[in-house]
Amino acid sequence: MDTVTKRTLRTPEDLLGAGLIAPEQIASLVLVAERYATAVSPAVQEVMSRSANPDPIVRQFVPSAEELRTAPEEMSDPIGDHDHSPVKGIVHRYPDRVLLMPTLVCPVYCRFCFRREAVGPESGALTTAQLGAALSYIRKTPSIWEVILTGGDPLILSARRISEILAALDDIPHVKIIRIHTRIPIATPHSINAELISALKSISKPVFVAIHCNHASELSPKVAEACARFVDAGIPLLSQTVLLKDVNDSVESLESLMRALVALRIKPYYLHQLDFAPGTSHFRVPLEKGQTLVKSLRGRLSGLAQPTYMLDIPGGAGKVPLTPGHINETEHGVTSVESIDGTVRPYRPPAPH
Repeated sequence: MDTVTKRTLRTPEDLLGAGLIAPEQIASLVLVAERYATAVSPAVQEVMSRSANPDPIVRQFVPSAEELRTAPEEMSDPIGDHDHSPVKGIVHRYPDRVLLMPTLVCPVYCRFCFRREAVGPESGALTTAQLGAALSYIRKTPSIWEVILTGGDPLILSARRISEILAALDDIPHVKIIRIHTRIPIATPHSINAELISALKSISKPVFVAIHCNHASELSPKVAEACARFVDAGIPLLSQTVLLKDVNDSVESLESLMRALVALRIKPYYLHQLDFAPGTSHFRVPLEKGQTLVKSLRGRLSGLAQPTYMLDIPGGAGKVPLTPGHINETEHGVTSVESIDGTVRPYRPPAPH
């Protein structure tokens, strides 16, 4: 990368000016831009420029002509958001929790996003009336224990707006937990300021923040400072990672990322199998390889650093763990157990009392 701008790159011409693409890519990327939003923030540009190996970051945020190819299995709504949306801004897939999406705008647009057909600058935020209807649905549904703010990126909203949403949720007795999913600490780390932290701390209910991060190179010193502001204020941090070809599909890359997250006091939570979003097949890692990688991590990482490997079943049937098995039943009540070094050992369960 040749330059770091002080503004977000949004067009193929912007990307060319920053040295992120070649002139011969312009024509194909104009076609990509007609369908999918692009945004590469100054902070992400800086990470690219300073990284010894910027490719895993470039691949995540800079569009490519490969996005014009839609594989047969790919679909515009891969996890069934639309079919599980009783009112605009709400996705209710599990009995005890809902997604509340106050905005579909992001500070950066990941090239593998499963909502890439819905998010973008033109999508905007919920209107006051729409947000009111979404909150009314939560109030009228007593089974809802947890509300997950997502989108889009909810932390792109003003601290005042976030505070208003949190206050409304705080007043709903059956809502006990609020979770926020965000890329903001990586995309615009300066946004994690005292005003935002104050907004998150202004309610009585626990607030958890899940940070989306896919490669250790994303965790710059500025990102580390932003994350520390959450934890020092008593706000627990989790991480979510998507398994991506040529980004983090090696045991060394995943190990480095998970260790870096724990060192920043972020608990690795989920490692996602890539969803079937359109134009993302060039990122897809075979499920069998993912299971092998996760199995390898078990012998290399502390339990603190182990994410759960998850699949969001296409069509909206929910998430299931893809954790590889270590135990197999054999004849005569003897079970074989595979140790972390790959050795298969017998294990005889104790007889029932």
